[in-house]
Amino acid sequence: MRARVIKIGNSQGLRIPKPILEQTGIMDDVEIEVEKNRIIIRPVKNVREGWDAAFKSMGEKGDDELIFDDGISNVWQW
Repeated sequence: MRARVIKIGNSQGLRIPKPILEQTGIMDDVEIEVEKNRIIIRPVKNVREGWDAAFKSMGEKGDDELIFDDGISNVWQW
């Protein structure tokens, strides 16, 4: 597919067709980088993506207990 670079204010941009955005999962913010004379655009991932499932799995396995060493409590005395 070919696209034309268009003027957007003082900048330039590309219009990306909706089907391409849907295929890539791009909905909001993106990361843009240049690698070997190519522009790479990828969706920004939520840094906490998958945490809900991981916490649920930990709870089901009983692996969500608080780990606390009483010997460490003296560290915060002033």
